[in-house]
Amino acid sequence: MLMLIQKLSTLCAPNSYRDSVQTMNYDVNTIRSHFPSLDTGIAFFDGPGGSQVPDVVGAAIAEAITKPISNRNINTESEKNAEELVLEFRKAVGDLIDVDPAGVVYGRSWTQLSYDFSRTLAKNWGPGDEIVVSRLDHDSNIRPWIQAAEAVGATVRWAEFDVKTTELTVAAVEAVLSNKTKLVAITGAGNTLGTRPDLKSIGIAVHNVGALFFVDGVHLTPHAAISVKDIGADFFGFSFYKLMGPHCAALAASPALLNTLNNDKLLPSTSNVPEKFEFGTLPYELMAGCIAAVNFIADMAPGTGSNRREKIVNSMHALEKYEDELLEYMESAIKALPGVTMYGHAEHRTPTIYFSFAGRDSSEIYKAMAGKKVNLPAHNFYALEVSRKLGLGDAGALRAGLAPYSTHDDVDRLIAGLKEILN
Repeated sequence: MLMLIQKLSTLCAPNSYRDSVQTMNYDVNTIRSHFPSLDTGIAFFDGPGGSQVPDVVGAAIAEAITKPISNRNINTESEKNAEELVLEFRKAVGDLIDVDPAGVVYGRSWTQLSYDFSRTLAKNWGPGDEIVVSRLDHDSNIRPWIQAAEAVGATVRWAEFDVKTTELTVAAVEAVLSNKTKLVAITGAGNTLGTRPDLKSIGIAVHNVGALFFVDGVHLTPHAAISVKDIGADFFGFSFYKLMGPHCAALAASPALLNTLNNDKLLPSTSNVPEKFEFGTLPYELMAGCIAAVNFIADMAPGTGSNRREKIVNSMHALEKYEDELLEYMESAIKALPGVTMYGHAEHRTPTIYFSFAGRDSSEIYKAMAGKKVNLPAHNFYALEVSRKLGLGDAGALRAGLAPYSTHDDVDRLIAGLKEILN
C-alpha cells in the first residue's frame, strides 16, 4: 500500500506574528508548507470552487499510476494493488464522513452522481408524487431532480430561503412536505451564501413523512466534521477537489438502501453494491490521491485520537475554529469598504462571503484582483437560483472563501487590493 502522509513537516518561519499563533494545535504555516502552488505568491480565495492540493496527494497519485496496476482482482500483484486502492478509498471516505465503507460510491463528479441517482430513484416515481428542492442549492442538487421528476410526471416543490436572513429553516422545508413527498434534496451549506441549514432537524421532518433525504455536502465537507449517521441523511456526497484532493467525488448510502435501487448498467457488469453504480474501470490513481487527502486532513491538527476517524474529527474541529476566527477578521474588513453589499447573513455558515460594490462590475474587480495575484472570482457559481432571488441576475457577485491554508496576510492582501481598485 502507498506510504502516505505519516507526519507533518517541521514548522516554517511564520509570515506574521498572528499566523504563528496556535489555534487548538492548528498550525497554518506547517500546513502551507505542503502546498507547492502557494510558492507562486498567489492568495487563493477560490477554495469553494476548488482547493489547492498538498504535495502528498500528488505523490500518491504518481506512485499509484506508475506501480504495477491492472483491473481489480486478487491473483496477480497488479490486480491486488488495484483492489487494495479501491477498498482503502472506501475506508477513507467512511472515516471522513462516518459511513459504512460498503456503501461508498465513487463518481467522476458530484454532478454526475446526482444525475445518476436522480434517474435511478425516479424509476419509482410517477404522477402525484412530489420532490422537494431548495432555492439555496447549487444547481447540481436542483436540476437533476427537476428533470427526473418531469420525465415521470412527478411534481417539484420549492423550499425557500429567507432573503433577509439567508436562512433555510426547518419550517420552510416542512411547509412543502406532504405524504406525497418521495425525496427532499437539500444542501449541507450554500456554496455562495455559506448558509448551513439544520440538517438533522430537516432530516427528522423528511423521514416523518416517509421520504428520502438527499444531502449535497460539497461545500460543507471541507469546513466541518461530518457524521452522516448523526445527520440522518439517506444519501450524502461531496467532491474531493474541494478538500485538497483530485477531481472526483463520492456518494454514500447504506448498503441495504443501495441494494433496493435498480440502476441502468451494462449486462455483464456486477450487480453487487456499491460497484454496480460505478461504470467502467475505476481511476485507481485518483483514489490513491483521495486516500492521501483524507490522511492529510487527519494530521492537520496533531492531538488526541486513537484512529483515523478520531483524528479527522479533531482536525476538522480545529480547522473550523481557525476559519471562524479568520472569517470574522475578513468579514469585518470587507464590511468597512465603501459601497459594499454583503449577502450572507445566516447565523451558522461556512467561511464564505458573497458581496458586491455599488456601481462596480464584479467581473471587472475579479480581473483586476487577478493582476494583483489575488484569486477572487465573481459569478453565480452555479447557485443560479440564489443569484436570481437576490436580484443579482445570472452575473452574480464576488465570492471570497477561506481554505485550510488561508492566512491573515492573505486577507490583508485581499483588502488592500480592493481598496486600490475602489479608489
